[in-house]
Amino acid sequence: MVYALSVGKAIPQYEMSQETTVEFAKEIFHDSFKDLERLLPVFKNGEIERRQFAEPLEWYKQTHTFEEKNELYIDRAVTYGVEAVKNCLTNHTLLQQDIHYKEIDAIFFISTTGISTPSIDAKIMNCLPFKETTKRIPIWGLGCAGGAAGLSRAYEYCLAFPEAMVLVISVELCSLTFQHDDKTKSNLIGTSLFADGVACTCITGSHVNWKKRSKLASLPRLLGTRSTFMKDSEDVMGWNIKNNGLYVVFSRDIPSIIKKWLKPQVIDFLKEYDLEVKDINHFIAHPGGKKVLDAYMDGLGFNEHHLHISKEILIKHGNMSSVTVMYVLEQYLKREVGKPGEHGLIGALGPGFSSEMLLVKWEGK
Repeated sequence: MVYALSVGKAIPQYEMSQETTVEFAKEIFHDSFKDLERLLPVFKNGEIERRQFAEPLEWYKQTHTFEEKNELYIDRAVTYGVEAVKNCLTNHTLLQQDIHYKEIDAIFFISTTGISTPSIDAKIMNCLPFKETTKRIPIWGLGCAGGAAGLSRAYEYCLAFPEAMVLVISVELCSLTFQHDDKTKSNLIGTSLFADGVACTCITGSHVNWKKRSKLASLPRLLGTRSTFMKDSEDVMGWNIKNNGLYVVFSRDIPSIIKKWLKPQVIDFLKEYDLEVKDINHFIAHPGGKKVLDAYMDGLGFNEHHLHISKEILIKHGNMSSVTVMYVLEQYLKREVGKPGEHGLIGALGPGFSSEMLLVKWEGK
């Protein structure tokens, strides 16, 4: 038995309204599209109200080398990563008592928006008193699916080592990848959608007494995972890596893929546990965008009740790639949304093209 015990966030300090980012887009893209005014409603139609970024607006108006951006990524990833870990281990809303650093057996580090060797988890460990035998498992390149994938791999680790307490740290500083010379619609849409965020989730094995540690009346127990890969779909989502850094690949076909491709994957996954889509009480979904949330409802039959927290996170924070699903999970825990016996599905989609899903069931004390 594996449980999601605590989540901590680190929210970048520079918050911008969507109105501000529209004005930024007008300034940056004014020579890029003949029909820019026709395209700008994408900022409003996405229903995002505000987002948080690692740097102030003026920084993004200037060009920066790949080296500059990546050095800044490393610095901010460590700073915010340390903050998120601390907030996770000392989340007094969720925990009866703090979790000690020495209790952590493994760290899964998730990111796709910067490069570092040694990986960022090593640098975080140099800032905090983890034991030297803590295992490090950095995972790079899963994009928006990375948060759910990290939780899945942590679940599997805790099945193998039931006495373990594991951290999944997700850091995405999407804004630092912005490219001034990218005149594609993908870049314009990405500018309207992506944001920065950092989160850390603590996953525990069955030998850890969660009832003693948690303040909550019930916790989501992780029952199983499913990873699914769509062959020959590399052009749906990802990066093109060039001399100036990372250039976004973002297909307009993503919502239609969700409607047609994802539902059979969900049905097959739930069938393993003698469940159907109608048995899912809560969908802890990565909100890739408004059209993605709409596609979840159209393709899977979910409704506003299933997706209201995911939508709320999108409105307040935008799409923070792999981090976003952890922001959603944190709200499910904080608000004690799930009741004993209810089922939930954690889900995200990412480059590959691929899906990551976890089935959970709330268990009471």
